[in-house]
Parts: sequence; C-alpha cells; structure tokens
Amino acid sequence: MRNEYLAAASKIIDDPYVLVNVISMRVKMLRRGARPLVESLEKLELEDVALREVIEGKITYELGTPPARHR
Repeated sequence: MRNEYLAAASKIIDDPYVLVNVISMRVKMLRRGARPLVESLEKLELEDVALREVIEGKITYELGTPPARHR
C-alpha cells in the first residue's frame, strides 16, 4: 500500500476505522471481479486502486443509523 495514497485518502475519510472498512469492502468487490473505477498506467495493488477511487471521489460512504431499541 502506498503511503501517499493512504495519506490523501485519510484527508477525505478522516476516521481511520471508516477508511479501513471502506477500503476493505471495495477490495473484496475488486477481488470478486468488479472493474476498477480509476485507470492507471502502472500495475497497482487492489488496496491502492481502492484508495485512488476514494481520492478521486469515485466511491463514497454513508453511515447508517443504529437500529431502534425495543423495550
């Protein structure tokens, strides 16, 4: 994983736990055959592809609301 990509993505998704989850989910999609949303002239690891997708605004996230508690 490239440190410059990680640093740039951290500025967009500032919560490290959320960033790890977003990248992890996207890497799983890429491993299952999803096409990358960014182009590269060089061979990148899937983690770097996912980080570049975040950096370029190709993927985003939305935090869900916790389920309501029943009493």
